[in-house]
Amino acid sequence: MRLFAPDLYRNFAFGFAAGAVLVAGASIDHWGDELASPARAAEAVQVPDDGPAAFLATGRHKAE
Repeated sequence: MRLFAPDLYRNFAFGFAAGAVLVAGASIDHWGDELASPARAAEAVQVPDDGPAAFLATGRHKAE
């Protein structure tokens, strides 16, 4: 008796194929023309000129 008999590899192949079919069948409703929605640009944030908020936003003590 061998540790890794050919039946083991065949069973892994059958299990992988069956799992792939199940996952594809479960997610077929979500398939469409687009893979992802188009990216949207973020709005620009106003950075204060001075104070702790300016330091946190820029990493500098004063805006230069």
